[in-house]
Amino acid sequence: MTDSVPAPSSSPKRVALFTGAYNHIADGVSLTLNRLVRHLETKEHVEVRVFAPTVENPPVDHAGTLIPVPSISAPGRSEYRLSLGITPSVRRALDDFAPTLFHIATPDILGYHALRTAQSWHVPVVASYHTHFSSYLRYYRLGWLERAVWAYLRHFYQKCRHTYVPSTAMANILKDHGITDGLHLWQRGVETDRFNPSRRSDEWRQQHDLDDRPVLAFVSRLVWEKGLHVFADVVRRLEDENVPHQSLIVGDGPARAELEEKLPNTVFTGYLEGTELATAYASSDVFLFPSDTETFGNVTLEAMASGLPTVCADAVGSRDLVVDGTTGHLCPPDDTDAFTDAVRHLLTDAGGRTAMGEAALERAQDFRWEAILSKMNDYYDAALVGDTTFSV
Repeated sequence: MTDSVPAPSSSPKRVALFTGAYNHIADGVSLTLNRLVRHLETKEHVEVRVFAPTVENPPVDHAGTLIPVPSISAPGRSEYRLSLGITPSVRRALDDFAPTLFHIATPDILGYHALRTAQSWHVPVVASYHTHFSSYLRYYRLGWLERAVWAYLRHFYQKCRHTYVPSTAMANILKDHGITDGLHLWQRGVETDRFNPSRRSDEWRQQHDLDDRPVLAFVSRLVWEKGLHVFADVVRRLEDENVPHQSLIVGDGPARAELEEKLPNTVFTGYLEGTELATAYASSDVFLFPSDTETFGNVTLEAMASGLPTVCADAVGSRDLVVDGTTGHLCPPDDTDAFTDAVRHLLTDAGGRTAMGEAALERAQDFRWEAILSKMNDYYDAALVGDTTFSV
């Protein structure tokens, strides 16, 4: 591998984006990055190339130009891909593009190869932090790896001019583990013209066998680390107590079959997107999201914009969104009693439910995508001139 710097081209800003998820899985990371690329490509003098794994017939109609990188299925989780790094063909595509900025979204093998390449070319590197790694390690009983993982992350991110974090709570966790320089806040946004209470539809409810009882909704990929066990326990307790409600789960994933067995009275819609997803939110009444593995909580924000009070884990992904007691409730992670109490209160108090839903809607207006994505372009400009000012 040569260490020569690629010759410049006519475009003043050429961003090479490296990520472990882009079009092969419809998760929060891939959808956020696709939105970023679409936004950047509307700007003059900006070009983007995305380097990421892919599959045949990917579920996401991706934005921009994607350079596929070799990958394998993740052990035990075939829907995820493990990138194998920068191969000669990928390197040629990178040479031809001659990036002026590297943006690394995943600190995996591909991300590490990208970091080393950028260093050898003396090209600035920025990173975005999407995955709360330590929470996943604990969930999969791999807590013994946490010290080593944080050591690697410190080594990785200290070599980046900027690290973009989705919340102040996540920034505080990184600082607690020695990752302190160049932290910049990059929250997630919501399409308030799409996700809003006007999408509520009695017809949609009838089509999905939902009656006049308040609907308790969950929206996400159906994987157990999203707090599905808590959701199931809450629903079963409410059913045992004869609390009037119906439960709705929007999404798909490897946990669906087992979850359907646990919750035979719950309506499962499968994966929804676009207007139908917005209609599902707005046609519900309470949103329950007990996951404590999020770095932000896109689905929580979409529910708030749809006018729903939200009951979430008091954890990184929700703390910057939910105003406890005003827009919804924050409960200790895995505390089924607390979640059940909070949800029961909202299901049985129509006035309180309406007031919290209105407050959630107002809070969501602070998270419009255009302003949030424009901030990233400004961050790129700062990184290119060496501005590493601490901002979180």
